[in-house]
Order: sequence, then structure tokens, then C-alpha cells
Amino acid sequence: MSRLKKLWTLFTATFLISMSANSGFAMLSVMKNTFVERYGWFSDEEMSDYIALAQSAPGPIGINASVIVGYQSAGMPGVLSAVAGCALPPLLIMIMVTFFYNRIIDNKIAAAFLKGMQYGVAAMLLDVIISLFVNVTRKGLIYPLIVIVISFLYINYSDYSIFFLALACLLAGLVKAMIMKKSKENI
Repeated sequence: MSRLKKLWTLFTATFLISMSANSGFAMLSVMKNTFVERYGWFSDEEMSDYIALAQSAPGPIGINASVIVGYQSAGMPGVLSAVAGCALPPLLIMIMVTFFYNRIIDNKIAAAFLKGMQYGVAAMLLDVIISLFVNVTRKGLIYPLIVIVISFLYINYSDYSIFFLALACLLAGLVKAMIMKKSKENI
């Protein structure tokens, strides 16, 4: 595939994903299907790593994922192409909603459409959660499962700020990285 065609494919793919999913987490599932299954640009494992990285970086998840996918596909021009494709639909939608706000605020059809989109987004989020969980369990990794369970318990049964959980996960990741580095040095 020529470089220009790949950039156009990145733009159109992220544009269509952003138009259809319209939510950061929901976009991740569609991105995975598009770039792993449809185009075959990445393996399942690579895309799962990209999704985890996009979720952990500050900022909008859809944009973060577009940056990663764009860079891994075509370098900096790929980043620009993928981010433009991802950012353009919400921008256009916001302009249209602002222009027609008074007409759609009390429209029952618009309200029903938005309610239906909520269910679709919930299904896409569930797909991301299940695929990440399956990927972790398929590898037989205990450490991530422990972090998942502890994080779930902390979020549901603690009144403390999520900041402390993020800090604890950061420290746990650093400890694990140091242990892995030490074990590789000892081999």
C-alpha cells in the first residue's frame, strides 16, 4: 500500500470510527476490529497494548488511540492523519448541534436517538472490557488480575480519591518493571 493511500485509509477509518462510536472507550473496540481484523496492521496483542497505553495517557482516549495507531502505522504523518480523522466528526457535530440546539432540545425523536446510542456505547464498552480481560487471562498473567480485582474493590468500596489508586498502580507497575529488569540481569 502506498504511503498516501495508507494516510488516506487512516484518516477515513478514524473518521468513520469517530462518527459511529462517538465515545472514547467505545471507539477502542471499533478501532481494534478495524485495524486488527479488517486491515491486519496489528496483532491482537499489539492492539491490546495500544489500548492500555491510550487509556493510561492523559487526554481523550480516542485521540490518544489515534495518535498511537497513526504513529505505528505511518509515523508523524500518520498521527496527523488519524487525529484529524478522529477529531473532525465531533467538531462538526458540535457545530451542528449548536446551530440547531433550540430545535432539538425538546424533540422526542432526538431524545430517543440519544437513548439508543447510550445502549450501543454500553455494548461497545463491554466488548472492550471483555477483550482486555480475555487477553490477560489467556496469557495466564496473575499480576494484572490481582490489580484488576484490587482496583475494582477500591473503586466500589472506598471513599478515597481515585488519585490514590492511580498512584498505587503506578508504584506497582514500577516495582514490577524493576523486578523484571533484575530477573533479566540475573539470567
